[in-house]
Amino acid sequence: MKKISFLLAVYTLLFIVGCKENPKKKEVLVSNNTDIVSTIINDSDSFYHIDMANYPSSDKSLPIGVFDSGTGGLTVLKAIVNYDQNTNASHEKGSDGQLDFDKESFIYLGDQANMPYGNYSKENKVDLLKEHIIKDAQFLMSNKYYSDGNDTSVNTDKKPVKALVIACNTATAYGKEYIEEFLKKANSNLKVIGVIDAGVRGTLASLNKDENAIIGVLATAGTVASKGYHNTILKMKDQLGYSGTIEVFSQGGIGIAEAVDEDPNYFNKNLKKPRKDYKGPSLNGDVQIDKTLFDVYNFDFNDSKMLCDTEKSDDCSILQINDAKNYVRYHLVTLMEQIRLSKTKNKLKSIILGCTHYPYMTDEIGSILKELYSYKGKDGKYLYRDFMVENIQLIDPAVDTAKELHEYLKAEKLFNPNGNIKHSEFYISVANKDNKNNKIDSNGRFPYDYKYGRNANEIQEYVKVVPFSRDNISYDILTRFQKQIPYVYQLMQTFNNTNEKTKALSEESKI
Repeated sequence: MKKISFLLAVYTLLFIVGCKENPKKKEVLVSNNTDIVSTIINDSDSFYHIDMANYPSSDKSLPIGVFDSGTGGLTVLKAIVNYDQNTNASHEKGSDGQLDFDKESFIYLGDQANMPYGNYSKENKVDLLKEHIIKDAQFLMSNKYYSDGNDTSVNTDKKPVKALVIACNTATAYGKEYIEEFLKKANSNLKVIGVIDAGVRGTLASLNKDENAIIGVLATAGTVASKGYHNTILKMKDQLGYSGTIEVFSQGGIGIAEAVDEDPNYFNKNLKKPRKDYKGPSLNGDVQIDKTLFDVYNFDFNDSKMLCDTEKSDDCSILQINDAKNYVRYHLVTLMEQIRLSKTKNKLKSIILGCTHYPYMTDEIGSILKELYSYKGKDGKYLYRDFMVENIQLIDPAVDTAKELHEYLKAEKLFNPNGNIKHSEFYISVANKDNKNNKIDSNGRFPYDYKYGRNANEIQEYVKVVPFSRDNISYDILTRFQKQIPYVYQLMQTFNNTNEKTKALSEESKI
């Protein structure tokens, strides 16, 4: 009996060691002159190394990886997990009342510590953005994560993934081809699906082949700067035989996604006055609020949703937006002004929600567009009605992304016959307090100048990737999840309450 007890104790110890990497101190900075792709493939001593020669991408039982720069990509996951356009027995087209991915599990990553991705191009740090994107893919493909932000030793019991979904428009625009190049160098056939191609197909499908139209793109500044949607629309238009005149007008929605994710540089519900570290549209900044359009913006000044340096809003010399809907107001008016001043003969018929955070604001976007359709200037004439249809179609690329994922799993016979969607896992990046090179503010986040002042090819653990919990996602955001993505929210709760990987969480921290 003693011998059995001894063997059980040894086995238990080996299991624990096998799931926790030796916490001996390593230098955080691996190399100053090595790129992340070479590090992952070749540097067996690196935290980021993956044994690509033995990567099990054809294993049907593996989960599907989904990532975004924050929590916006959960709207893509929502579309995937709620997708029912096929029969589960044969995977042929036709709804059968059963969710198409019910036997698949998912691993979601939100790189919130490094968001917003859309600003990296503006700060001339596209190379750093690409490194973050590769690290996102690396996390999903690896076996490593931390139990929480204070964990000093890494767990190694996470499964790799059998497909990658980039649930982020900016990451798709700048990183999809880069990830595919990395996988080609690693001799991997892992599939990468991005939201841009899927979104464009869905948008064009809403038009007749000979129809004249304006397609609006509301996206992050980075996605707009990449011209990812603009170029893909014009390319696919010709490929798919659309003969009508299609114009594309894009608007970089600075501040919308950031306010949704409560980035303090763009939104802080506790503020009463303007602050110095604000990065959104203003009266005198790089992205200007036009005082002559105040009546059109129709900003909501209640509850500090706009921050002004005087009591009367008309007298503001400093004006800052401090509310997600007000950011939407600013950018939709700016988009319509672009179209009006162009003197086009076409009308805006659809808007691609080119950032995964924007579907959270679908109701607000729709109501503001109706306001603008009915807005009359001082001369009594409709200002925008000649340039927009009454019911503009809002295109969420997420549904078409789900369709593409289903088609891929079917073609490659990779559906999991015995899986369970309730085994899905949710992770988020937090600033790594153990990296002595990091600069972290009182909120536990990277200050703006440090976040965008870092350099690529300094292969550091800037972040730790940890499970979703109340410690790293605010009450307000979780409340929004519960209302707007209820099934995904239930999967988060299941992960927090039943998965071995979250057993270290306190009851107060669980979702």
